[in-house]
Amino acid sequence: MAACRLVSWYLTVFTLLFLFCYRITVATDEIERQANQFFGSGHTNNWAVLVCTSRFWFNYRHVANTLSVYRSVKRLGIPDSHIVLMLADDMACNHRNPKPATVFSHKNMELNVYGDDVEVDYRGYEVTVENFLRVLTGRFPPSTPRSKRLLSDDRSNILIYMTGHGGNGFLKFQDSEEISNVELADAFEQMWQKRRYNELLFIIDTCQGASMYERFYSPNVMALASSQVGEDSLSHQPDLAIGVHLMDRYTFYLLEFLEDIHPASQANMNDLFKVCPKSLCVSTPGHRIDLFQRNPRSVLITDFFGSVRKVEITTETVKLIPNITEKDEKLTEEVMLTEPQKYVQQMPVAEIIHQKPKQKDWHPPDGFILGLWTLIILVFFKTYGIKHLKHIF
Repeated sequence: MAACRLVSWYLTVFTLLFLFCYRITVATDEIERQANQFFGSGHTNNWAVLVCTSRFWFNYRHVANTLSVYRSVKRLGIPDSHIVLMLADDMACNHRNPKPATVFSHKNMELNVYGDDVEVDYRGYEVTVENFLRVLTGRFPPSTPRSKRLLSDDRSNILIYMTGHGGNGFLKFQDSEEISNVELADAFEQMWQKRRYNELLFIIDTCQGASMYERFYSPNVMALASSQVGEDSLSHQPDLAIGVHLMDRYTFYLLEFLEDIHPASQANMNDLFKVCPKSLCVSTPGHRIDLFQRNPRSVLITDFFGSVRKVEITTETVKLIPNITEKDEKLTEEVMLTEPQKYVQQMPVAEIIHQKPKQKDWHPPDGFILGLWTLIILVFFKTYGIKHLKHIF
């Protein structure tokens, strides 16, 4: 009996140990799975390049398209410092705008996408093919300010959105020049070779938009377009007060989809592919995923449209300030005492302050010339009268 009890006790202990170890293993696997999903994209920062290539009032919708995407990515966490916004025309300040300083994307002026804190990096005639390619490839002159640069790296996920008028294999810039699908594909390859992105999402809303991603050959690029080759991308939301259409159909339904996305959303790219079926867009939206390494089902919308910071918890102590010995501290104090401190000259402001004020050129007051001629005519009539006019004419 004692032997049977001992065996039973050993079996019970073994079973409990097995169950305990099994639960630990399952919990560990679950934590690893969640961690892999959380860090699956491998990116540490997000960037967005948003481009409107059209000028003139009748292209109001293209500016509204770009500002709508700008508003969505800012709401989801991408700061202005990581957004390059290019608008070929300033619809908010156009003299035809019945409500200045506003751009609306919905009928009855329900949603102002211009807002109070829009930071436009390239405006008007600065929006050119050359400047766009410089932004992508990083080939800037040294004087270019930081706000006009795409300072991405090999851990950056980049969203590139473009809208305007296009055709089979090209997109027009301001009705004066165009960028071809070959030039765009080569620019993306330069970005990959120079380690300027981790993953790239390209979205274009234009006629025959699918032709713009046909020549892509760089890895980790996913592309979406509002229409296939031979199809037009149609406008939406006509407004009688403004006299033009407010948005394009594809971007309108894309914006509606993004309005339901929040920073912790689990919506993926497959959901994005379905935002505008042909029954709504009239055109046939397309997408290309053969160059992208991950399954679109595992790619969250916020991997490109948001800026969720990846955080890794550690129990180790991290010293932010290096250890400084007494000898190093004394040496630092001696250097600080011996080296005179002075301000760096801020040119050319320092010279401008000490310049003498420029003397203004003298101009006659308003109406002076007209009054002088009136006086001359009155003196003439007073002296000679009307009968002498025949000697003049």
